[in-house]
Amino acid sequence: MTGKFYEAPIDEYLPQNGNRGYRVTRYELELAYRVAANRLTGRAAITAVTTEVRTRFALDLAQALSVSKVSVNGIKAAKFAHQHGKLIVTPQQRIPAGGVLALVVQYGGTPKPVRGPWGEVGWEELTEGALVASQPNGAASWFPCDDHPSSKASYRISITTDSPYYAVANGTLLRKQTKASQTTWVYEQPEPMSSYLATIQIGHYRKHRIGPSHSAVPMHAVLPPRLRVNFDHDFARQPRMLEIFSEKFGPYPFEDYTVVVTDDELEIPIEAQGISIFGANHCDGRRGAERLVAHELAHQWFGNSLTIRQWRDIWLHEGFACYAEWIWSEAAGGPTADQLARAARHNLSREPQDIVIGDPGPQRMFDDRVYKRGALTLHALRLELGDSGFFDLLREWTIRYRHSSVTTEEFTDLAGHYSLVSLRPLWDSWLLAERLPQLPPYGGASTA
Repeated sequence: MTGKFYEAPIDEYLPQNGNRGYRVTRYELELAYRVAANRLTGRAAITAVTTEVRTRFALDLAQALSVSKVSVNGIKAAKFAHQHGKLIVTPQQRIPAGGVLALVVQYGGTPKPVRGPWGEVGWEELTEGALVASQPNGAASWFPCDDHPSSKASYRISITTDSPYYAVANGTLLRKQTKASQTTWVYEQPEPMSSYLATIQIGHYRKHRIGPSHSAVPMHAVLPPRLRVNFDHDFARQPRMLEIFSEKFGPYPFEDYTVVVTDDELEIPIEAQGISIFGANHCDGRRGAERLVAHELAHQWFGNSLTIRQWRDIWLHEGFACYAEWIWSEAAGGPTADQLARAARHNLSREPQDIVIGDPGPQRMFDDRVYKRGALTLHALRLELGDSGFFDLLREWTIRYRHSSVTTEEFTDLAGHYSLVSLRPLWDSWLLAERLPQLPPYGGASTA
């Protein structure tokens, strides 16, 4: 089979990513990783339902990994080709629409990040261990997948690695088994998860509980022992943060929450489903990164439970997480959300006004103006609706679309039910125009 496998893009922002003809319902990954050699071998069992009859199906998989064997619906030695980041599989028999597509892919190689307009994303070596930071398209650096945020599935991730290392993946640890010099960790993530939110973290870590043992949502830290004292100070207010966000945003959407701190420094923290990953530099003993602690925790609602269907709606993740920083600041006795919003608007007014945050374009979807102006959009909405209506809206938003895919239109439609007047002028000026609007005057009620 020659030439690129091309179909109309699922997402104009990442035209090479995502695949047609099926919907994945489950991934079962059996992985083995040698830290010193940076060698990954894997067996991926992927269960999907076909949406149309077709002769071949594609998965996203980076070229750094080589495929040795593929089976389809129990029939071994299926025909496959792996080129241009696509694993193209041709079943021996046609599968009817609505039929089961059960793929088993055996593969291995030296994983490395995927290069793109946003830098390198995906599997990354640390000084002692590895991390995964896949947003937006790095999942294919370590397993074959339908790598698009609208494709959500349950996961079981088994990772075998050298015994001195601690391995973390999404979900609940089902079992841990050590044989000779290797330890196998098996995690189950039952709630649907987008591929870019799947993660593995490996390092010389220890795990401990955060906050009170009676908490409804268990919180854990996984980090090098040398950072424990700083961590206990810097992240001490995280249980209170969870209480505030659960009150404002609705119930926490997963079984538990884990913070991983790597022994290496990281430029920015990383979000994953049920997990946030920080660098050693974010544990400074002065709570210097507490704003980011709030931001990453908020992503569990906005990004991980509610996940955008198209990357152009990225403000629904980042604007909400940024606004959560301001909500936390006020609840913690710092500047109020309104003070922070007005300062952010002043700073943005000095930046080029040449971005439409409702559709910023692929090169700019992680532009800081999307984050800040997204948060300002929410503050303008709150000033319009009042605190009671605004937070009722957020709670309905997170509960109605829990664990599913969302769009800006769904949010604006829902918000319309909370207003006696049309919100169209607000959306047009904040989301669809380049020129930065003024914030309305503040009415006075506090957030927390």
